[in-house]
Amino acid sequence: MIMASLAISCESRTYEEISDNTPVAATVKYTADIKPIMDANCLSCHGATSFKPLTNYSQVKANIDQIIDRIQRPNGDPQKMPQGSSLSQNQISTIVKWKTDGLLEN
Repeated sequence: MIMASLAISCESRTYEEISDNTPVAATVKYTADIKPIMDANCLSCHGATSFKPLTNYSQVKANIDQIIDRIQRPNGDPQKMPQGSSLSQNQISTIVKWKTDGLLEN
């Protein structure tokens, strides 16, 4: 009779502890860095015909403070964006750094 032993490891660290919290070093620009994040995560609710479109540089720039507030809210907050999911810490850091870098377009 052969006996097998199975060891299962449970990860006890939080998402924040295991996520990529590497600071964003390069200058962040809308077209190269922010637009892809917005397109992939925000346009399903904030498309061109929505109540609050976020489809271009001017719209995102004009709403940056609200965007940062909403993406940094804790899970479970009904006003956290994107609804039903969360941006990665790196994506959040990139958006915050874009504001810090002066909201550059290209």
